[in-house]
Amino acid sequence: MSQLASPLERSDVERMVRDIMRSRLPEVAPTAKVQPNPLLVNISARHVHLSDEHVEVLFGKGATLEVDKPLYQDGFFASKQTVAVVGPRRRMLPAVRVLGPCRPSQVELAFTDGISLGIDLPVRISGDHHDTPGCILVGPKGVLELESGVIRAMRHVHMGPADLEYYGVENGESMSLRVESPGCTTVLEDLVIRAGDDIKLEVHLDTDEGNAINLQKATNVELLKQNGCACQ
Repeated sequence: MSQLASPLERSDVERMVRDIMRSRLPEVAPTAKVQPNPLLVNISARHVHLSDEHVEVLFGKGATLEVDKPLYQDGFFASKQTVAVVGPRRRMLPAVRVLGPCRPSQVELAFTDGISLGIDLPVRISGDHHDTPGCILVGPKGVLELESGVIRAMRHVHMGPADLEYYGVENGESMSLRVESPGCTTVLEDLVIRAGDDIKLEVHLDTDEGNAINLQKATNVELLKQNGCACQ
């Protein structure tokens, strides 16, 4: 005499249906990481940063920086004020824009600017003034001699916390930038990561670098980890 099979529980039926459906459906690729912010590459033209004290020396007692236009990073701006930068050859750049808000005084120039002024520009992260040359700044109300702080800014990329996570990198590490432009596809290495809260993803190159890679006509840009991993 045969035995009757035990009735199936509802949970058993649901499990078998799931197994059958899973076997008949194609494998779904893992969800790709979504880039949190668009990658923007900007040329940072020659400019000057000034402390509150030095603003008054160059523009008069009680002077403050006046906003001409905001920059891409929130809270930063190009001011209406400009100064002349004078090098040891007594050659000058007559109208170099001052950027705000105020911070310790510093002059950021391109390589060819240094040649013109007779200054051997060290490549430094902004704010690193150790063993850097100085210059003379001339404003409408005064003259200031900087003993140090004239640099060629190291190419860098600004990142917020979400960007660091997406690219799998940390503050202070280096990345590369691949730029595709007509007849001039180039990879620039050693972009230092400068991270902070409320920061937008942005690469800064100087004028010489931007011109050399024909950035104005670039058709594609991508950041690469220093080990060669591409991250668009």
